[in-house]
Amino acid sequence: MWNQTSHVEFIIVGFSELPQHQLVLFVLFCFIYLLTLLENILLLVIILSNKNLRTPMYFFLGNLSLLDVFYVSVTMPKLFSNFLLGEKTITLNGCITQLYFFQSLGSSEFFLLAAMAYDRYVAICHPLHYTSFLTYRACMILSLGSWFGGFLASLPSVVMISNLEFCRQNNIRHFFCDISPLLLLSCTDTSFTERLDFVAALVVFMPSLGMTGMSYVCIFYTVAKIPSAKGKHKAFCTCASHLIVVSMLYATTIFVYAQPKAIATFDTMFMSIFYITVIPVLNPIIYSLRNREVRQTLSRALCFLDVLKLKD
Repeated sequence: MWNQTSHVEFIIVGFSELPQHQLVLFVLFCFIYLLTLLENILLLVIILSNKNLRTPMYFFLGNLSLLDVFYVSVTMPKLFSNFLLGEKTITLNGCITQLYFFQSLGSSEFFLLAAMAYDRYVAICHPLHYTSFLTYRACMILSLGSWFGGFLASLPSVVMISNLEFCRQNNIRHFFCDISPLLLLSCTDTSFTERLDFVAALVVFMPSLGMTGMSYVCIFYTVAKIPSAKGKHKAFCTCASHLIVVSMLYATTIFVYAQPKAIATFDTMFMSIFYITVIPVLNPIIYSLRNREVRQTLSRALCFLDVLKLKD
């Protein structure tokens, strides 16, 4: 066994099993990463620059964009260095740091999506009390609670993993430091750590899933009572974007993390790509396409740039 010191290193295998596709994968991931940054930062700038978008829904959407920027930046830079420099090693401290921020930001996203579900519930089920229920103070409490809740919920299990001892076999069969690959490398009994991680997952999943589920049960019940088809369509459109994002995130996360560590396969690594890179790049597109205010603001900004070019 190795002692738990800072010189312990792991080798991130990543996509080494596909040597003939390294350049293609690098270009693909680099394009997705840069597109994710561009989309989310642009959406954040649009929300901050337009006074008409100073509403609770866009406040939470801005938080989601900021979170997605941090989320993809936790794993992608290290992956790029693996592709370009062949630097596949990572220290124990670096691995634990990456794991903590990845788990924390992922947990925060579940809490934030639950807060957004509550926002949609109030908007549809209690429209007359929307501004009184979701005041600026209430939005700040929900958003800060989502961020701090995610970072706090991930702390115990990550601390336990950092205190495990690891064998000489130090190859992480993933493209970043995740819980299951690390547990597989430990020489010590990981049963308590696994149980603690399971409890931490429940702490994140149950409240967020409960609030999201209850919100949509009330939303569907309220929409069902609307007499006109046009009214139902309008009410459903206000929460369709959020429902799509929630469905994608929960489906992919459960598929990957519901599997025992013993059957973690190369295929699950590819499924991880979906919720790490694809969902953050799709979020701004989904919300922008279904929000008229965002589209109008973006159109005005593009028209303004065209006018400046003509003047030059």
